[in-house]
Amino acid sequence: MKTVTLSDARALPLWRRPVTLLFLMAAAMPIAFSTWSALLNNFVIEAADFDGSDIGWLHTVREIPGFFAVGVIVLLMLFREQVLGLVSLVLLGVATAMTAQFPSMGGILVITMLSSIGFHYYETVNQSLQLQWIDKARAPQTLGWLIAAGSGATFLAYVLIVLTWEALGLSYSIVYWVSGGITAIVGVFCLLAYPQFESPNPQRKQFVLRKRYWLYYALQFMSGARRQIFVVFAGFMMVEKFGFAVHEVTSLFLITLMANIITAPLVGRAVAVFGERNALVFEYIGLAAIFFLYGGLYYFGWGVMLAAALYVFNHIFFSLALALKTYFQKIADPGDIAPTAAVAFTINHIAAVFLPAALGYLWLTSPGLVFMAAAGMAIVSLILSLMIPRHPEAGRETIFARGVMTPAPAE
Repeated sequence: MKTVTLSDARALPLWRRPVTLLFLMAAAMPIAFSTWSALLNNFVIEAADFDGSDIGWLHTVREIPGFFAVGVIVLLMLFREQVLGLVSLVLLGVATAMTAQFPSMGGILVITMLSSIGFHYYETVNQSLQLQWIDKARAPQTLGWLIAAGSGATFLAYVLIVLTWEALGLSYSIVYWVSGGITAIVGVFCLLAYPQFESPNPQRKQFVLRKRYWLYYALQFMSGARRQIFVVFAGFMMVEKFGFAVHEVTSLFLITLMANIITAPLVGRAVAVFGERNALVFEYIGLAAIFFLYGGLYYFGWGVMLAAALYVFNHIFFSLALALKTYFQKIADPGDIAPTAAVAFTINHIAAVFLPAALGYLWLTSPGLVFMAAAGMAIVSLILSLMIPRHPEAGRETIFARGVMTPAPAE
């Protein structure tokens, strides 16, 4: 496979350039993953009679590969990042396609583990490639557009589910085969159609854990813990508490995607204008309020319309998390991006391994407390985000650091 430097890639046709590949990958991944997520709660309840504890264990299993994302560093000794990312994308597609073929607790856990390996290793490499291939000055805006591209692809998939699920009497098997198959085909196409792009900064192929990145690690840990509560239990609540059917859950996801398509580019621009600290402070204040209101749904009996509105706003606030990527891009040694992406992904999933199962048991007795815990985590994240400087850079990673250091060359 031909290798092309990023500078030489500017002479390639637009459709074969690195950023175009990033957009194509951004659109392909959620076709499988978001469709899997949209159908999951209904599928596991109908096919395997899952309760809150079961869904907690399922997501604990799903997050184990994320916890071991640091293993990407070992694989990078054998494979190029671009190849590893695309092979992982193909694995995600194939595993998603086979999901409905195993309608039992054990079968669902095994196929979920395989799809999760594909998803988490893809995401680890993808985040690294984004930060290497996108110029710092344009990173917030470009990342915003990448989020919008993924939302747009997912939107199309969800529209098709809403329009055809009942009209054509679709089954879980058909939808999973089609969505997973599309993702796998796109992954194979990208493997064959694109040259290998060479970053100007060779990446360290070793474990990297630096003291000066401590705030980034802490924010990643809190982000993973908080997000898991929403991912696992917010959608499950819509089915268990409010009785949403497949097309109703998907309709809610569609509304959420429409909001993301519109707001994600604006969020990217806002991060560029107001800075990472202000963006993250705003995100965590909003998330704390949303999770407190989620808890109120159980304590005060508020209705389904508020639950649906909170779901949409939660996703809008989550899109501000791109500021965490650009914060790291500004403070990192250029050669640290790939290994630190793997380490950060593992840190992000430490809580994800045990929280879903543990909170699944709490859910059985007091669902409102689960969301109150998430609100508390958002407040801790808010406190941490106040430690980010207005203009972060290497040597000025936190408000406590002074002076600018020269990044060490990649080894």
